[in-house]
Amino acid sequence: MASLVSLYRMNELPFHLKKALENGVTRDELIELITHLAFYSGWPTANTALPIARRVFDETGAHVNGPSD
Repeated sequence: MASLVSLYRMNELPFHLKKALENGVTRDELIELITHLAFYSGWPTANTALPIARRVFDETGAHVNGPSD
């Protein structure tokens, strides 16, 4: 995931986000990864990845982990 975001491979991102979720990576962990990468790979890559991630989360029904979940 980090390589895809930092190398701006946004066409591959939806597939790998779905696979990460299927393999137990949480929505929160993926958001943390993208946020963390903003400082290293630049804000444009993170800002482009976030809407893609949001769309994948909506499609897969991934929800925010929290105390009420």
